[in-house]
Amino acid sequence: MRLHRNLVFTVIDSLGFIFNDGEYADKVVARALKKDKRWGSADRKFVAETIYEIVRWKRLYTEIAEVKEPYDRDNLWRIFAVWAVLRGITLPDWKYFEDTPVRRIKGRFDELSKIRKYRESIPDWMDELGIKELGEKNWEKELAAQNEQAKVILRVNTLKTTREKLRALLMDLNIETEAPKEYPDALILKERSNVFLTDAFKEGLFEVQDASSQMVARFLEVEPGMRVVDTCAGAGGKTLHMASLMENKGQLIAMDLYESKLKQLKIRAKRDGAFNIEYRIIDSTKVIKKLHGKADRVLIDAPCSGLGVLKRNPDSKWKLQPEFIDNIRKTQAEVLESYSKIVKPGGKLVYATCSVLPSENQEQVKNFLTTEIGKEFTFVKENKVLASESGFDGFYMALLERKK
Repeated sequence: MRLHRNLVFTVIDSLGFIFNDGEYADKVVARALKKDKRWGSADRKFVAETIYEIVRWKRLYTEIAEVKEPYDRDNLWRIFAVWAVLRGITLPDWKYFEDTPVRRIKGRFDELSKIRKYRESIPDWMDELGIKELGEKNWEKELAAQNEQAKVILRVNTLKTTREKLRALLMDLNIETEAPKEYPDALILKERSNVFLTDAFKEGLFEVQDASSQMVARFLEVEPGMRVVDTCAGAGGKTLHMASLMENKGQLIAMDLYESKLKQLKIRAKRDGAFNIEYRIIDSTKVIKKLHGKADRVLIDAPCSGLGVLKRNPDSKWKLQPEFIDNIRKTQAEVLESYSKIVKPGGKLVYATCSVLPSENQEQVKNFLTTEIGKEFTFVKENKVLASESGFDGFYMALLERKK
């Protein structure tokens, strides 16, 4: 591979924004890809994948490069040189690469690869927490799985097409997919591709959604004609899935604290032809109280640490702090207690997170069932999804039923 100056400079600039200015990697990458309209797909792929890869392996690479935060421009070039050497790329004779100790980099890599926190590139506190909650063996497997590149997975919008039709349509565009039996609405891309540029996407024939995330709406057992409430809808991936499973029949209420997220959902719903959705901003407790005891199904896709989706958000390894996880557990307990009151007698509730920590998952459910409102529910089933076992994101979901 030959390195091109303008592409490498874009990578260096982007790493500065992420590592030094605390910007989110996905936003920085999206901005970087708009920098030069002349770039082809290979150029864009290099920029995006190199940024994500260096972010993912930040601890290992910075240790090998012997640099400390905040990183000046020379430090960023040293980190990039480590990435290039370990990828077997011949460094061009640019001034930034003068005196790059190629043999020493390879030697340090071999040494540090024997130590898990460097090999898997993770903060000490997160490593300790993972071992404590999952056990060393499971955590080690999970970390390795979370450091693999995430697959691109589509969810077929059955309001507009079928999986077979969409698969054939994509095949005509030279986009090959696999249709996994266990995930009836999913298509997995065999090779990464910018599917957002296709007419099929613009016409609302699919959404991009991980296979584990696609399990949640089905787990809630929604049916056409029901009144369903998605209490933490966000930009609405699961809301839209429920709308398709309900065949646009019945009432689907999408709620969130942030109006901006619901605006995004409205745009997506219009494209997808999902018109049984109502939008409500949770700007006071009244919004929740009005719905008490009125829903057949309630989804609580709770805020969480996101430790099940590190492969999609590698920069959260460096942005998360231990106190955030302590606080989020309190929020989860409050949300579960408050929003569960929306379920009517005989109705069902799913509590879901994209975390793999038992303290955010089964322990939250167990504690909830001992509360005053929790005693009105029975535990039906749960699904603990580990990335190391499924090959997809780490997720948790529990189905509870309110007693009649």
